[in-house]
Amino acid sequence: MSTAGIREPSVGRLAVVRAESAKLSAFLRRDFLVAWSYRLSFVTDWASMIVQVIVFNFVGKIVRVDAVGTFGGSQPTYMEYVAVGIAISSFMAVGLGRVYSVIRQEQLQGTLESLLLTPTAYTTIQMGSVVYDLVYVPVRTFIFLGLTTVVFGTSFNWSGLGPTLAILLVFIPFVWGLGVLAAAWTLTFKRGTGVIGIVTTFVTIGAGTYFPTSVLPSWAEEVFRFSPVTIALKAAREALLGTAGWADTLPSILVLVPCAIVSLSVGVFAFRQALERERRRGTLGLY
Repeated sequence: MSTAGIREPSVGRLAVVRAESAKLSAFLRRDFLVAWSYRLSFVTDWASMIVQVIVFNFVGKIVRVDAVGTFGGSQPTYMEYVAVGIAISSFMAVGLGRVYSVIRQEQLQGTLESLLLTPTAYTTIQMGSVVYDLVYVPVRTFIFLGLTTVVFGTSFNWSGLGPTLAILLVFIPFVWGLGVLAAAWTLTFKRGTGVIGIVTTFVTIGAGTYFPTSVLPSWAEEVFRFSPVTIALKAAREALLGTAGWADTLPSILVLVPCAIVSLSVGVFAFRQALERERRRGTLGLY
């Protein structure tokens, strides 16, 4: 009898976890159908990246090849250097924007309160809002790199795809945490996407997306050296443009893991506090 009493709570918690996990597929299906119903968004998304690449293809013609440095003893072209930067920065922009835009969309449609009244945990709602991106964004990133190879003749170390994917998988939770924090901001201030966009652009440029961080002022280079975005981008370039393998990227992954944990923890805490505050004030449905 005592054994049953010990097992029952754990079985109950396991059932709750399974029930909540099953809801993620519903979020995935919903977001896929919504995205598919607005097919033009796919076209504009890819068109914006292709336009960036075309612009930087011309910029690369006036940039010295040795200005971007070497990776694993290999000298990439500026086009190859910036293609990886665009892929990772676009990944961050999509992942970050998706999280807070979902909350904003629910507010505008008047369905946020209804969603929160369902027997669904806050964490499930937050994870469900980005599960579609967990599938779409990595695929989008690698297809983009493949297209640059076919259209612009870039050359990558395709054996580095595995380590790069591992980097992205630990980088995703870090971006999610920032997105959930941005969602908390949206709940509290209703607007503020401009501020989020400025911060994202500032961090993206400082990480060395379009040029090496060595051209930054010395103080800025030191500050951005410790940015998780810089660490992820540098590790991805070492894998795709150099000869870095699993053992070489492991130190970067070990640094990104605690960053992701902290980012998610702070984001989830801020989001819950914002929800409770808006509920107490009765302004959750206002925008």
